[in-house]
Amino acid sequence: MSAFTGSARDTASVPGAGGDLLAALLDGMDAALCALDAGGTVTHWNREAERILGWPAAEAVGRRGFDGWAARSADAEETLARLMGAMRTPGRQVHELALLRKDGGRVLVRSQSAGVRGADGRPAGVYCAFSEVHAQIDLERSIALSEALFDDAPWGVVLIDADLRPAVVNGHAARAIGTGRTTLLGRPLGDVVAQGVEELEGALQHVLAEGGPPAPADLWVTLAASPGAGERRRCWRSGFVRLASPLTEEPVPLGVAWLFQDVTEERLAAREADRTRFRWNQLHRAGVAAAEYADPAEAVAVLLDFALAGFADHGLVDRVAGARRLTRAVASPAGAPDADGLGGGFPQRYGPEHPALQAWDRAGSVRVDACRRAGGDGGGDATAWAAERHWPADTAHALCTALRSRGRTVGVLTFLRTAARGAFDRQDALYAETVAARVATALDAPPPH
Repeated sequence: MSAFTGSARDTASVPGAGGDLLAALLDGMDAALCALDAGGTVTHWNREAERILGWPAAEAVGRRGFDGWAARSADAEETLARLMGAMRTPGRQVHELALLRKDGGRVLVRSQSAGVRGADGRPAGVYCAFSEVHAQIDLERSIALSEALFDDAPWGVVLIDADLRPAVVNGHAARAIGTGRTTLLGRPLGDVVAQGVEELEGALQHVLAEGGPPAPADLWVTLAASPGAGERRRCWRSGFVRLASPLTEEPVPLGVAWLFQDVTEERLAAREADRTRFRWNQLHRAGVAAAEYADPAEAVAVLLDFALAGFADHGLVDRVAGARRLTRAVASPAGAPDADGLGGGFPQRYGPEHPALQAWDRAGSVRVDACRRAGGDGGGDATAWAAERHWPADTAHALCTALRSRGRTVGVLTFLRTAARGAFDRQDALYAETVAARVATALDAPPPH
């Protein structure tokens, strides 16, 4: 039993490095520790126990049980019996105990106790590690929160280390990125983010250096193409929390907790709603302005000027001038380069497969794209493609729609975009057809009397 007796401070006086080491270990523990011999006498009491209860080791060591000092008389025997029961039970025993501070206040602690056996294998006493219940609950909540976040949280959670590489990835994040949870670990973010990785890494670097931003931010990224699928453009509503070690004197950044939700559909829907409101506003303004012109060509030019805003870079109106012949009526914006388009009533030199003639034949809309038709990504291919169709050299996307009025086609309206804009989609075609209906009405208006 001699090796089991003596306080932490008594141990410090034992000659040799072993006693110094034992004292340092006991007093350096984050948890309070006390030990009792087989008779229930306190043999060890460390600094954390002193901090929680206020009783110094000099007053605690050597007392039998807790009656009259660390527990109320009504509770003392039961408290001692519960702790000493660990000598006869294998494993650790967990209890919640109501103890007394030296100042008379009560404190609820959670203890873990286990039996100690001597060299002969017989029970020699128990040791008990304890902490205040609220501190233990805080720890358990933190652990439970971490497990919940990395289990089935409704948002993505990625722990990024100080080298900007994923260290932990939850299931939601892995699904959003389109890969496995372990596949991302230790890999550069650029392996999975084709575009937008600079913005993401910049945000992470800022958080590591300065702390988290004041509010969540939208990050638009393009995910790298996976086998059998193309690149995906996504918007992630992201929040960042810097992680620092609580075990160092100076905060040492461990990394960043990155939490995000995929809000792509909501942002695209909002963008589409804004675009639709703007376009119909433009149509209203165009109609009001065009109504002030008696000359149909001037009215059409005004309609085109309004329609081009935020929609296309060039607008062309070709009027029917006989069997499969079109003449240029209006080009917008006024004064812009018009390739070799012919004015003055001369027929346009469109080939038989020209999209404008296709739209005329179909009495509908035709969308074409330089890359898709030219079969290459080079600027020379796109320029040649535009020149063959007698459009401005910087044209990359075109939308032609028939001008229908009083049951017949009176011309073709063409909208052109440069490569700086995306290709025309179905919603763009619906808008173009609405503009075309107004242009056709103005173009086919009877002359004023």
